[in-house]
Amino acid sequence: MRVLSGIQPTGRFHWGNYFGAIRQYIDLQNEDESYYFIANLHSLTTIDDKQKLADLTMDAALDLLALGLDPTKAILFNQSDVPEVSELCWLLMTQTPMGLLERCVSYKDKIAKGISSNAGLFTYPVLMSADILAYDSNVVPVGQDQVQHIEVCRDIARSFNHKYGEVFVLPEPKVLESAAKVPGTDGEKMSKSYDNTIEIFEEPGKLKKKVMRISTDSRPMEDAKEPDTDPIYQLFSLFAADEQREQMATLYRTGGFGYGEVKKQLLEVASDYFADARQRRTELAADMEYVRDILAAGAAKARKKSGEVLLRAQEACGVK
Repeated sequence: MRVLSGIQPTGRFHWGNYFGAIRQYIDLQNEDESYYFIANLHSLTTIDDKQKLADLTMDAALDLLALGLDPTKAILFNQSDVPEVSELCWLLMTQTPMGLLERCVSYKDKIAKGISSNAGLFTYPVLMSADILAYDSNVVPVGQDQVQHIEVCRDIARSFNHKYGEVFVLPEPKVLESAAKVPGTDGEKMSKSYDNTIEIFEEPGKLKKKVMRISTDSRPMEDAKEPDTDPIYQLFSLFAADEQREQMATLYRTGGFGYGEVKKQLLEVASDYFADARQRRTELAADMEYVRDILAAGAAKARKKSGEVLLRAQEACGVK
């Protein structure tokens, strides 16, 4: 079983990225052959600052390694270091109906939000399909909002296979349900689009400020509160041990506390949770050559596999 997923370096990773995806990546590396890439080509649809993209790409590598992605178990690489995928993307583009892309929800959502339209944004699902198909991927871990793109990938692969023979493996999505359960500082889903994120490796002073300004209701301190519908408790639950979680739930249902007290406990458990990863990140940042070597080694392995798939597709459609 081969697992593949990519994550865009459009900003520093936050709690939602970790509990919604990265933690599952780390778990899956122990069970299956895993390919994980930093999707810097995809990020070009929204980032046009050269240095910013380069910095965020390396930050993403540091974060993933610090959080537990093991290069002896998983293949980690930059998307742009595997040119075979871009070439495969063109072959797939010639077999992709315009109507299929026009129906993609994520494209329509971004246009509705005022993001300027470009061909890269419109054809994003085709490059995503090439990312997946290039490695004969069986399983693609995604959030619910990305499932349509896996369906598009399967449609494109089926069309290609129908015309040229059984070239591509049809992938299956693995929906990461927890991706929708991480509230941001405003109580909505944590997302860079909403400017409500708390970064995993936030500087301590900024971390405290963000936690202390998480939105709360105006109920009196003495009132009992339902923990499961409260964003602070929901966040606390992600980090806390079972006993801590039960004690906090009891406190909520009993009442007689202030949200400031709960926020301080959230800050404490979150800081403890990422303490080891923060130390590893500091160590990795002091040896960037080692990090670059990991990415280069991952890209070499990814190019070997993607080269085999590309050749298979080229021979099938007559360009080799």
